[in-house]
Amino acid sequence: MADKEADKDPESHPGTEPFVPDFDTGEDSVPFVPNWDDTDSHEFAPPGPPGKPEEPGTPTPEEEPAAPAPGTGQDSATESAAVPVTVPGRYQYLNWWKLALVLLGVWIAAAQVGLSLFYWWYHMIDKTGPVYMVLVYVVACTVAGVMLAMVQGRPLISALALAVMSGPFASVVAAAPLYGYYYCTRTGQCLIGVIPY
Repeated sequence: MADKEADKDPESHPGTEPFVPDFDTGEDSVPFVPNWDDTDSHEFAPPGPPGKPEEPGTPTPEEEPAAPAPGTGQDSATESAAVPVTVPGRYQYLNWWKLALVLLGVWIAAAQVGLSLFYWWYHMIDKTGPVYMVLVYVVACTVAGVMLAMVQGRPLISALALAVMSGPFASVVAAAPLYGYYYCTRTGQCLIGVIPY
């Protein structure tokens, strides 16, 4: 019992006593008072060297002429030495024509798959095989698109991910005229031979 009371006594174990910060509240200490005026929004102009008064013709930092804009033809020596730098964390862009080429290339391949699957489905008596392959194709496009979308910092791979994810849509669009053609050969009431009405 005496041991438990001795363990709780902070004087016998000075390393376990609670920490109380010691604030200096003497004559030199000044309480913090926040300054809520709007001085942060103004530009800060550092004062000149101490003891040297400003000359009347010297431009202040606010009066200094701005640097010429890039591409204006002024100071071509510094423009030719400039090297573009990719900074992490900034947006990366892809030209629209590269996106269009990637989409077109993947959609052409997806259209071939869609036509083949529909042709196989239409001519089979047992539809289980073609329907299962359509399911596998949709799942493969979805998983591949998500995996490609996880790549960071490569806008071309991101465009490829969009194209692969929209591959089943391109397959359906390509198979629609073939479906219209097969339907119109049976009914005969079609516009341009592929659009039933």
